Amino acid sequence: MGTSKTDIPFLSEPDVSSVLAMSELIPAMGQALIDYSEGLISQPDRQMLPVAKSGGFFGAMPAVGDAVGVKLVNFVPGNVQFDLPTHLALILLFRPETGEPLAIMDGRLITEMRTAAVSAAIVKKIAPAKPKALAVLGAGLQARTHIEALSEVRTFDEIRVWARSPSKGQDFADEVGAIALSAEDAVRGADVVVTATAAKEPILQGAWLKPGAIVAAVGWSSRDGRELDEEAMKNVVIVESRSGTEKESGNIRGAGAEISAEAGEILSGAKMIESGSTVTSDSIGMAAEDVASAQLVWRRFQEQHS
Repeated sequence: MGTSKTDIPFLSEPDVSSVLAMSELIPAMGQALIDYSEGLISQPDRQMLPVAKSGGFFGAMPAVGDAVGVKLVNFVPGNVQFDLPTHLALILLFRPETGEPLAIMDGRLITEMRTAAVSAAIVKKIAPAKPKALAVLGAGLQARTHIEALSEVRTFDEIRVWARSPSKGQDFADEVGAIALSAEDAVRGADVVVTATAAKEPILQGAWLKPGAIVAAVGWSSRDGRELDEEAMKNVVIVESRSGTEKESGNIRGAGAEISAEAGEILSGAKMIESGSTVTSDSIGMAAEDVASAQLVWRRFQEQHS
């Protein structure tokens, strides 16, 4: 661990990795979603500014609740060609009582893990107790992390994967113990489906989904990029934040989809999903998740170094 000139601790990605466990993060994200929907967390809608030099976006994501903090994030799709992460971030955490800076931490791993943890919290609540098949469209970091997170809350008999590049899809399947298939074959009959791509046009057709399937759509390329077609967006649609998702989700905007509920409302029991419904969870991420994750990291880091 290094320190800045003002003695504010900086937690590097290895520091974060040493204390952040998916088993703890999943319930923490579930609680953050509930707290947001109950009005216990205040946050503006995510601000994403285009960056001409990178062809990406710069985002500022503050949140105030039990914890106070802000994530500053760069999303640069072109970083793939430089063997760099597409999401790079810092999270600043402050003491709520005094406003004093508590810590600065690398936010890349937190962003990666909290995205999958949010999906897992939702799947744990609404998916069948004994699902048979998980389908993952994509073969990047989010695809891998979603398999890890979802395996914390459900045991799947079969994991199916698809990637635009068949060779990459096969390599990924071999790595995670899955079967590489076409997108349609992967999705048909699956109980849980994850879309984790940078697609700008739909790669998942609603006609492929079995009745009662749960879709976790987490890929985001821009407010106009889409992973799901209109048919998939006619299902029960849940989101993290109504206002934020309506503005930023290409799936919602492109299909003119109606939002049924916020995830926090489902997790708390304030709203119910009819048994057997096909559900699309459209996730773009929000500050409350990042700040709650950072608070968990900071608490565990202090315990480890006390």
